[in-house]
Amino acid sequence: MHETPELTVVIPVYGCAGCLRPLHERLVAALEPLAAAFEIVLVDDRSPDGAWDVMQELARADTRVRIIRLSRNFGQHAAITAGLSRSRGRWTVVMDCDLEEPPEEIPRLYAKAQEGYEIVRAARLGRRHTGFRRAAARVYRYLFLETSRTTEYGTLSILSRKVVEAFLSLSDRDREYQLMLDWLGFTQATVPFEHGERGEGASAYTLRRLVKVAFDGMYFRTTVLLRLIVMMGFAIAVAGAGLAAYAVYARATQDSPPGYTSVVVLLLVLSGFIIISLGVVGLYVGRIFDQVKGRPLFIVEEDRAGARDEEPIAPHWR
Repeated sequence: MHETPELTVVIPVYGCAGCLRPLHERLVAALEPLAAAFEIVLVDDRSPDGAWDVMQELARADTRVRIIRLSRNFGQHAAITAGLSRSRGRWTVVMDCDLEEPPEEIPRLYAKAQEGYEIVRAARLGRRHTGFRRAAARVYRYLFLETSRTTEYGTLSILSRKVVEAFLSLSDRDREYQLMLDWLGFTQATVPFEHGERGEGASAYTLRRLVKVAFDGMYFRTTVLLRLIVMMGFAIAVAGAGLAAYAVYARATQDSPPGYTSVVVLLLVLSGFIIISLGVVGLYVGRIFDQVKGRPLFIVEEDRAGARDEEPIAPHWR
């Protein structure tokens, strides 16, 4: 464990206890021909299905496995950050635990990185998510983000040591892994792969969780919601000027009756717009409040290096 590994694989674990043993076997088979020294970092984001017990078994059986347990569920992107903070490899692979991203693709990513790229990302072919989720992802990328429009990136990617250190220097609480890679820049390449079948169970990303991730991404990457409100305000102002001009014209050319209904509708529209505007501004202010409090992004309860009789490493937070 004291030798600097060529490759580190960081895997956030949640809701896929049954996938961990085959995932470990396939990872070892893919990595052993690739690098003499490697490590696998598994981060338990407080998975409710007994994943920690399986992770302890794997760590006892394989000294190349390091396991981390967070004090509570902090979310996938905080768990990825926790794993990256423990990565020691010259190159670090980040991937999901559910086997939808085949470990056998790692050699292709590593080979592409050796061509001079600091970041290599895997793009899913034949994506198996629902049509609604794919359409929502496209709308989200095109309308609300000032970044890459590609919606097919999975978590599977490989980062150089330089990129890992730059990633860890970011202190944003609102974060989404792919958007952070977009923001960091560096030389990047893409490798396509066939989206695999989930090894077990269903995705933990419910509609509520997906909406939360979308808002976290917007708060991290852009002020588009604020600018959208400004544009809507200008549009309402222009429409109001037009209606005022029409009212003056109608009054001068014909005896038009009082428009009580139109006045009520206009008041409701303007009131709703004002309330929404204040709500969006309040959300941004709330996020600023969360950021300036300086609370850690994650807290590590247990950190065990892969050894049969290793004592737990002292808890750590960031």
